Amino acid sequence: MQDATRDRFGRTADRIAALQDARAGELEAKVVRFVAPSGEERALDSGSGAGALAFALAPHVREVVAVDLVPELLEQGRKRGERFPNVSFVEGDATKLPLEEGSFDLAGSLRTLHHIARPELAVAELARLTRLGGRVLVIDQIAAVDPLAALELNAFERARDPSHARALADIDLRHLFEANELVLLRADYEQEPRDLGPYLDLAGCEGEARERAESLAPPNYTAELGWYLLEKR
Repeated sequence: MQDATRDRFGRTADRIAALQDARAGELEAKVVRFVAPSGEERALDSGSGAGALAFALAPHVREVVAVDLVPELLEQGRKRGERFPNVSFVEGDATKLPLEEGSFDLAGSLRTLHHIARPELAVAELARLTRLGGRVLVIDQIAAVDPLAALELNAFERARDPSHARALADIDLRHLFEANELVLLRADYEQEPRDLGPYLDLAGCEGEARERAESLAPPNYTAELGWYLLEKR
């Protein structure tokens, strides 16, 4: 799975970063409204990609450490991070981060868990690295509770993008949070309509893989994102 992630995002890093740039203002406003940072936090962006969450937080916290598996994404992030001197980029695996336990006031993950074969390890790392009384932010695509609908969604997403592991249902995410003694402070849900052509382009989905993905695509595809803010107790 990690090889698929490196390959897919290595090939499409420039596209990911360009989309991030286009959405930056909107994401920053949403994150600040949802998290309400104090300005003093040391924050983590786990599975940072080109730094979308890190840059949304940077003007509103003391420091951000952004960690990702893909060198090409980190390179895109560092190019864009010159105007954010409080953001640093580190290569690492979200399921075993080379960082000190309890060293962050806020640990976050944006659109990352569904790319990880064992998301429970990534959530455990977010919890481990957050100090007692600190907060964890998870934003990710969620699947329906209906197993058949979830199966169909994940089949399409894997056909589009081999790095997709599994979108979890809301109840599954909540179980992971509870297992790590993370108490839910706030949750929100967002419908995200996706234009199929550009969405396939973003993943570099071409040829026979594209034809298969098109055959599996839900009609009028709209993804659901879950936003979760939690406290470590």
